[in-house]
Amino acid sequence: MSVDSVFVATTNAHKAEEIAAILAPTGLAVQMAPPLPEVVEDGTTFRANALLKARAAAAILAAPALADDSGLVVEALDGAPGVFSARYAGEGASDADNNAALIAALEARGLQEPAAAFVCAVVIVAPDGTLLGEAEGRVEGVIRWPALGSAGFGYDPLFFHPPSGCRLSELAPEAKNAISHRGEALRKLATSLKA
Repeated sequence: MSVDSVFVATTNAHKAEEIAAILAPTGLAVQMAPPLPEVVEDGTTFRANALLKARAAAAILAAPALADDSGLVVEALDGAPGVFSARYAGEGASDADNNAALIAALEARGLQEPAAAFVCAVVIVAPDGTLLGEAEGRVEGVIRWPALGSAGFGYDPLFFHPPSGCRLSELAPEAKNAISHRGEALRKLATSLKA
């Protein structure tokens, strides 16, 4: 099924802006969804949570909906924060709270510059819940602290990307989108929809 336009199901304004910017060159028209009821993200994988959000939005909007779930995976922390990335320090935690919790967990294990990856699962579903497309993106790096950089959001100030030689929060939005997990996943998804 060809999809030309989708609603983005997210309550995160930063993420919505990033998705729209990444998809702009692909020709897939993106509309920001109106405020939607909160979805309980109780999936055990990024893909499962993305499907929960997209299916809820598509049903309410009676239109195709795109949702992603993404987060930071640190193997030395058994994959944490993982699907709990947005609430690693507890419900309602700020980015600063989550970053502090991550640093505390790493220091408690005596870890320095552990390998990490940002992972993103993105899906588009039809109003009846049918999966129309999906993709995953991943970017590898290491965690460094203290935080640096003022761009980006989430764990970006702690995530050092060796090929770029800096934190994701030190990159201009276009440069970050070109290498990010979300950028990779969205470009793959847009390509698959045109196939």
